[in-house]
Amino acid sequence: MITKIEELLKTVQEAAPKSAAEVEELRIRILGKKGELNALMEEFKSVPAEQKRELGQKINLLKQTAQERINALKEELSAAAATSAEKVGDMTRPAAASADGTRHPISIVKNQIVDIFSRLGYTVAEGPEIEDDWHVFSALNFPLSHPARDMQDTFFVEKRSNEPNVKDLLLRTHTSSIQVRAMEHQKPPIRIICPGRVFRNEAISYRAHCIFHQVEGLFIDEGVSFADMKQSILYFAKELFGETATIRMRPSYFPFTEPSAEVDVSCNLCGGKGCNVCKGTGWLEIMGCGMVDPNVLEASGIDSKKYSGFAFGMGVERIAMLKYGVKDLRLYFENDVRFLHQFDDAL
Repeated sequence: MITKIEELLKTVQEAAPKSAAEVEELRIRILGKKGELNALMEEFKSVPAEQKRELGQKINLLKQTAQERINALKEELSAAAATSAEKVGDMTRPAAASADGTRHPISIVKNQIVDIFSRLGYTVAEGPEIEDDWHVFSALNFPLSHPARDMQDTFFVEKRSNEPNVKDLLLRTHTSSIQVRAMEHQKPPIRIICPGRVFRNEAISYRAHCIFHQVEGLFIDEGVSFADMKQSILYFAKELFGETATIRMRPSYFPFTEPSAEVDVSCNLCGGKGCNVCKGTGWLEIMGCGMVDPNVLEASGIDSKKYSGFAFGMGVERIAMLKYGVKDLRLYFENDVRFLHQFDDAL
């Protein structure tokens, strides 16, 4: 029994609990109702009378030592917690203000584009990203053999061309599908701007991505001419790139417009003198445009003999690259805060 008392005494003296829970476990183990000390007291009852004095003193010493040691451990942990709190500081003080975030450059440029055309009377229209073949291709005068229908260009959600009277489902490749929906459900005059995310099955590189953003516009009314379109685009270029900006139009082809044109703006970095960004030409391509093909109007139930209109479309990433001199399109999608915070003052 003496050996057991000495072992318990050693255990108490060498105990080094690291938390209040461990101190409490030690107290229960030694001093609790079912603890080691009470077990010794039960055993003490059967000890011969001549040994009771010596064993009684050792048991009392164990009890006193255990109680003092547990109290000391509690004080040590309490002091350590107080010291830690002092290092942290006053927990009741208001937290330091965190740094404000910033808008993504794509959002900044998209909002600027929408704001410019809103001043010309355009309203924002939206549509689904998962579309059917009719709204993305057929209603826009794309023939069945057009390359844009190929699986290499389009992400098909459900390819069902072999089934009669069933439309393919796909991720929209342009926001022109929103224009089709507007023409189907709205009578002229129509003047809308269509910002949104689009998808194409392309290899990702510094100049291309499978996800990008477009802003397209549509204006349909009686007597709308190519001159109206040119003047609207010139106004847009001057508002976005500065009053000295000029534009030029080059003949092009789009299935849904005729005549069609590519629009270039004078390089805002070199003032049209020629630099590595504009490849020495003094011009930067910003959008495609054209007069809405009569077939497109008729497909949506609009009388092409009474109404005419123009449409245009631009890539937001492309405009942002030209406006801010960004040379790698992938930076827009990596969420590197060092890149994003360069646009803190662009709002």
